[in-house]
Amino acid sequence: MTPTPAMPAAAPVARQSPPKKRRKNSREHNLAGYLFISPWLFAFFAFTLIPIIASLYLAFTDYDILSSPTWVGLDNFERMFLRDSRYMKSLKATFYYVFTAVPLRLAFALFVAMLLNTKRRMVGVYRAAYYAPSIVGGSVAVAVMWREIFGRNGLINAIFDTNTIWLGNPSTAIWTLVLLAVWQFGSPMLIFLAGLKQIPSELYEASAIDGANGWHRFWKVTIPLLTPIIFFNLIMQTISGFMVFTQAFIITGGAPLDTTLFYALYVYQQGFVTYSMGYASAMAWVLLVIVAFFTAIVFKSSSYWVFYETKEG
Repeated sequence: MTPTPAMPAAAPVARQSPPKKRRKNSREHNLAGYLFISPWLFAFFAFTLIPIIASLYLAFTDYDILSSPTWVGLDNFERMFLRDSRYMKSLKATFYYVFTAVPLRLAFALFVAMLLNTKRRMVGVYRAAYYAPSIVGGSVAVAVMWREIFGRNGLINAIFDTNTIWLGNPSTAIWTLVLLAVWQFGSPMLIFLAGLKQIPSELYEASAIDGANGWHRFWKVTIPLLTPIIFFNLIMQTISGFMVFTQAFIITGGAPLDTTLFYALYVYQQGFVTYSMGYASAMAWVLLVIVAFFTAIVFKSSSYWVFYETKEG
């Protein structure tokens, strides 16, 4: 008899875990992830989301902290725009500060960044020294120092041998705060410096071969390639400009004649000096709308003047 050939052995079938077990492991991983982010979630809900919702409610109430809030509807907003003359002064002072301090700070920061964009000796020390004022720029100590410098017996009057009342003069008081903002140029300066280092040197060499001088290279090469950095700095500095508080609170207190009564300072006075917390909450929400409006304008206009290398067209 002819032997029958042996049948090949069947391949082993891979065992798969039951779907229920996989779902259980997925739930365990999700639970572990939520446990890790639970401190952040707690802080977000307790110190951000809940206060935001509470302030939105208080904006439509008469609330003095000591008693229960009373619903008044739009009365706070009517008072703000129709009956409060100091509110309009705070808006005027804030707009004046933002539209002068922000451009001057960015221009000076770019100027210093271009000076430090070299490989000279000890340039790192100079970068750190120029950045130092921004680290402590918003502190109370710097504000007190600035107040003494521009005081009647301060350093400025001693240098120029004058007796000018810088902080008590309505025409010069706000400019002392603008000058302080310009002096705190370190943060945008470092960002500009990082952007300048990303510009290829070949572009400068090619433009020099074509006969472009330093001024032409600045406007035709540096500025177009630096527009994304300018856009970022403009957004950040505009937002921080609208929220300026410490400098005015320590140096001038809003005086003289409310010329330095910035918006955030007036919100503080209404909320924690006169205890009009409902009115202060309404002012805070209006400030949010103002900042969002100007930020949206900058974003909308960016398509006309911000250049991205990866953007087609």
